[in-house]
Amino acid sequence: MKSVSRFVVAVSMLALAACQTPPQPKSPSAPVQVSGALMQYQPLAADLGVTGSGPSYSIKYLSTNGVTGAGLVPVTGVVIYPAGQAPKGGWPVVAWAHGTVGIAHSCAPSLNPRSPRDQTYLAEWLHRGFAIVATDYQGLGGEGTHPYLNARAEAYSVLDSVRAALASLPDLSNNIMIVGQSQGGGAAFASAAYAPVYAPALHIRGVVATGIPYMSPDVIKAVLHAKPQNSASGIDPVVAYALLIGASQAGLDPAFKPEQAFTERAMPAFHAASEICARPLMEQIKTEGLTRANAFKPTLAQALAPAIKAMEFPTLRLNVPLFVGIGATDRDVAPQGQLMLVKDACQAGTVVQAHLYKGQDHSQAVLASMQDSAAFTNAVMNGEAVQPVCKPVAQ
Repeated sequence: MKSVSRFVVAVSMLALAACQTPPQPKSPSAPVQVSGALMQYQPLAADLGVTGSGPSYSIKYLSTNGVTGAGLVPVTGVVIYPAGQAPKGGWPVVAWAHGTVGIAHSCAPSLNPRSPRDQTYLAEWLHRGFAIVATDYQGLGGEGTHPYLNARAEAYSVLDSVRAALASLPDLSNNIMIVGQSQGGGAAFASAAYAPVYAPALHIRGVVATGIPYMSPDVIKAVLHAKPQNSASGIDPVVAYALLIGASQAGLDPAFKPEQAFTERAMPAFHAASEICARPLMEQIKTEGLTRANAFKPTLAQALAPAIKAMEFPTLRLNVPLFVGIGATDRDVAPQGQLMLVKDACQAGTVVQAHLYKGQDHSQAVLASMQDSAAFTNAVMNGEAVQPVCKPVAQ
């Protein structure tokens, strides 16, 4: 029965797509070798898109290498249009920054079906009348190593994906919301922080972030010394994130010595972290019984210091309002760290509207925040004032 249902859904989606006129590139000429140039553009496989959307496309574009700050790298992603006719002036854009999927090329979101949660979440943005431009980030689905959690690399990938779409695809408006979850929450914040200098022509209206990591020295210290709180699966996600950071750093820096960060017991998982995606890595961690106590060396922080430094935001003062959704029972990104970011960003002068969701974990906060983020988005898109909330109360 499941195969029949999938067949019916696939046929329905094809029929819907056939009733719409796919947008065409604005220029068929060879792309210019600059950041934000669209290199390739082709229809996205139906099972890789969002149910109920309009035409959807996979893209490859050029971005500035965020690790070195110079030179160009190819980055992949997707563009997903809402169903129906575009409004006058084109669809506003959601620049979607995805959460942790792993660092192996095969983990790129553009190569894999969306999770049920992301299907629901992205479909909501389409329903609100936004086209989605979703980067895979530098090194995922493309060339080289993915610089995991590198703030500048993520920001450049997000910003250049939008520049490429606006420059070469039709029916898109330069009115942009940057939206991200987990790793993507940090990428969304970083994108807004880098945009005024790196991509000043983009008209960014606001940022919506859930489960946002904050890699300040105080937060890192607190995480490493905090009592581990396993998820419902019995896995400490901090172990997985540290292994991914280490594997990424090893791919970027030949001088990195993993034995200074991880124990011999953790080495099989460390090597696997560059070859498998996040979910199977979590399962391997569980199978091998890895914990912070038996996986981390006392010199972990020193060994990962260059990578952690690259995760810092260039400024905490954003030029646009910021929505932050926090799950009060988040075990992946500690609520205390997210609240510290809210506090520090507020003090820096950012207009922050923070929401703390009682009983919601890292993933659940995404859908729990939808109603509040809709009100926030309506306000910023209409040029209305946003009510700041720097000390959220669990609701």
